[in-house]
Amino acid sequence: MTSAATPPPQQPPGPDAGTGPPGGGRPAREGAGALAGLGLGAPPPDPGDASPHTFPDGGRWRTEVPSVEGPEALTAVLDEAVELDVPIHRISQGSGVWMLTDAEIGEMVARCAAHGSELCLFTGPRGTWDIGAGTRTASGGAGVRARGRGALAGCVEDALRAAELGVRCLLVGDEGVLWTLHRLREAGALPPDTTLKVSALIGAVNPASFQVHERLGADSCNVPSDLTLQHLTEIRRVSRAPVDLYLESPDDLGGAVRMYETAELIRRGAPIYLKFGLSRAPGLYPYGAQLREAALATARERVRRGRLALDLLARQGADGGMSPLGSRLPGALTRFPLPERS
Repeated sequence: MTSAATPPPQQPPGPDAGTGPPGGGRPAREGAGALAGLGLGAPPPDPGDASPHTFPDGGRWRTEVPSVEGPEALTAVLDEAVELDVPIHRISQGSGVWMLTDAEIGEMVARCAAHGSELCLFTGPRGTWDIGAGTRTASGGAGVRARGRGALAGCVEDALRAAELGVRCLLVGDEGVLWTLHRLREAGALPPDTTLKVSALIGAVNPASFQVHERLGADSCNVPSDLTLQHLTEIRRVSRAPVDLYLESPDDLGGAVRMYETAELIRRGAPIYLKFGLSRAPGLYPYGAQLREAALATARERVRRGRLALDLLARQGADGGMSPLGSRLPGALTRFPLPERS
C-alpha cells in the first residue's frame, strides 16, 4: 500500500520567482530581478502545486544518463562525470540485454557499483524491430510493445539473465511485460530489490495511466517531455511513484529542451529522475560498432548537459534536495492484487 504522505521539505522557489531563497542570495531565475524592475515580475509559486512526496532517503531528485550502449560508452560517461563533477544515480541502456555479452554486462555492473550508480538495461524484443508492418504505418501500430507470447518470453529471458549477472534495474516497454516481471519479482524468481522502470516509448500522459503503471509494478515511470507543469501536478495528486523525465529529449521523442524549467519540474514532480538526454543526435538502437564514434561522443555530451543543468540549478539557488549518490529504491508503492495461482 502507498505510505502516508509526509510534509514536504522546504521547497525551492519556482523558476519564475522574483526573489531568492529565504535569507537572500541570487534570484531564483537570472533576469527575474531586472524584469521585476520593469513591472514584469512573476507571482510567487502556488504552494498547492508543490509535490508532497520525496524518495525514501528524503531527496526530491536524482539524475540519470540514458542511452549508454555498452562498456566503452559507460567508461566515457563515468570518466566525464568525474571530470565535470556530475553525480549520476542511474545509467540506462536502450538497445537491450540481448545486445550485450555476459562479460559486457558483468563489466558494466561492476563499473556502476564502484561509481555508486544504478545500471538499468532494456528487456527483450520490441514491436518496432519485429516483422509486423503495423509499426511502420502512419499510426505506429502497437509501437515498441512485445508482440506475442514469444516476445514476452524473450523479455522474461532477458530479465532473468540480467538479474543473474547482477543487474537490479530493468527497463520495460510493454505493460504486459511489466506486470509479468512484477509477478516474477513477487514470486521470488527475480530478486526482491529489482526495480522496474517504464520506458518513455510508452510513457503515461495522464494521472490515471500513471496510476496503472505504478499498480502494474513500475518503480519509476517515464513521462513524455512535453507534459506541462500542470500535468505533473495532476500526476502527483494521485501517485508518489518516481517520475523519469528528459530535460532534453531525443528528436524521436520530440526534441524538447526544458533545462530552464528544472527547478519547477523538481518542485512539481518530486520524486523525479532528471534525465540528461540529447537532441540533434543520431539514434543508437540497436547499437553496434558501426555507431561507436557517435555513441562515445553523445555519451560525453549527455554528461556535459547534466553539468549545465546542475549549474543552472545552483545559480537559481534551487540545487538542494538531491538524493545521496548510491540511492536507488523508490519506497512503498501501490500495486494491484496478485491473481490466485491455480
